Amino acid sequence: MSEKPQSRQRRKARMAARIAARHLPVGLPPAFFLTDPQRTPDPETIAAWLPSGWGVIYRHFGADGREAVARRLLKLCRKRGIFFLIGADAALAAKIGADGVHWPARMAGTSRKWRGRFEIQTMSGHFGDNPSHFRPFPINAILFSAVFPSRSTSAEDPIGALRFRKLVAALPYPVYALGGVNPDNGLSIAKAAGLAAIDGWKCFGVQTDDEKG
Repeated sequence: MSEKPQSRQRRKARMAARIAARHLPVGLPPAFFLTDPQRTPDPETIAAWLPSGWGVIYRHFGADGREAVARRLLKLCRKRGIFFLIGADAALAAKIGADGVHWPARMAGTSRKWRGRFEIQTMSGHFGDNPSHFRPFPINAILFSAVFPSRSTSAEDPIGALRFRKLVAALPYPVYALGGVNPDNGLSIAKAAGLAAIDGWKCFGVQTDDEKG
């Protein structure tokens, strides 16, 4: 019997994540799933099948009902042994007991205010950023984009796997590749960085017949 496409994609994603985990510091997940109101309108379906030890970054962008959604995702992540961060909202993260916060680069300085309050704080980074964005903030990792072509409307031109791997060594924090990352290209950067994706992990939101049964 041939392997189903979603199962094959999941296997590739897990393999890439295992490789990434070998060089990331202890306490950091090998891969993050970032939510998006438009592209992943039902993030709980994907989070429910992510491998244990991965991470979810909930980005609510000010949506109504964000606390209720955050609490549901937190409960789900706790049950599955998944790290749970909230994007750009430390107050909500602290209120519900999330594991951490993900900061846009322009807000990275705010991480100082929350030093020691969370297990993980991450920030975004982009090719050509002002070096001041990478000052010694109390940050555990950078999610750097765009590495591959992405459907994100804010994505810049991708730098590609080769340039990205060279860049990682120059950055002062552990790095996750973001932007077009998926099970098919994850192995090309897994030896240099962790993995972060929005659309790329949708394969975990499709249940197989065995899982449904």
